Amino acid sequence: MKFVTSEEQQALAQAIDEIIESAGEMTIARDWAAGSMASGHALWAQLAELGLLGLCVDEADGGMGGTAVDLIVAFERLGYYAVPGPYIESAALLPDLVDSAVLGGIVDGSIVATGAVPGLVPYALDAAASSHSFVVDADSISRATSGPGITSIDRVRTLSALTADGEATRLDPTVVALAIDRATLACAAMLLGAGERVLVEAVSYAKLREQFGRPIGEYQALKHQLADVRIALTFARPLIGGAAVELGSPLGARSVSAAKVAAGDAANLAARVALQVHGAIGYTEEHDLGLWITRVRALIGAWGTPRYHRSRIAAFLLSPTR
Repeated sequence: MKFVTSEEQQALAQAIDEIIESAGEMTIARDWAAGSMASGHALWAQLAELGLLGLCVDEADGGMGGTAVDLIVAFERLGYYAVPGPYIESAALLPDLVDSAVLGGIVDGSIVATGAVPGLVPYALDAAASSHSFVVDADSISRATSGPGITSIDRVRTLSALTADGEATRLDPTVVALAIDRATLACAAMLLGAGERVLVEAVSYAKLREQFGRPIGEYQALKHQLADVRIALTFARPLIGGAAVELGSPLGARSVSAAKVAAGDAANLAARVALQVHGAIGYTEEHDLGLWITRVRALIGAWGTPRYHRSRIAAFLLSPTR
């Protein structure tokens, strides 16, 4: 299976890049971490106008009617820029689970929605910055209120426990499972984007930083480490693309888990090597590298830990009915 993005998907990625870069790029994440969310909400409105929040929504409901491949193209770019906010929850998890009024608000950007999935995603992301919060169970969804924020390893991310209030709306468990897998796939795409960005930063810095009168990028040992990162990210990409194609099929759950594990491992390797390349400056809060490193660590555990997804893959492989 060969994965080549279409001209439309390339244009979507380019448009997202241009919007984020013109909005301030990494200053948005820094402002969000400092409690100033105006620039983040302004970016949310711009990306909603582009159609990103309606990628998974039918055209009849005001969305883009896109595919899961369109989704991973978009979310890779969000990961590349460490964009803050509950994009996974609003654009990937909730569109098939909420009523039409909420769905319309999500698509046009007037509603910022987040959610928790007990047993998988115990805390909701950025509930204080969201106008709607939901608890999603295996066969139902409930509106919820959020508790105090909990500090994450990624200072840009604030997590909150949710308490369901009101009567739950019953849902088809198959629809819920698909929505959760789609959100997990979006998380994998964000990990890939973050990994690609830290590799770019590491290669760029290796060309500038000198030891013993030579750029450190000229040393063979460092070249090998950067090459290992390139290989890991390149190998993860088709797994994510394959999972997007198989989403909703009998192989979908296995493929999503494989993509999440591979993307997490590749991004983690990228973060570790990038930190070694940067040396002491990479540990400082002033350097942007820390925003990606902590984002990678947070996303690895989000939407299912590596252990959870490896167990899901093993259960499929060992199933007698496979």
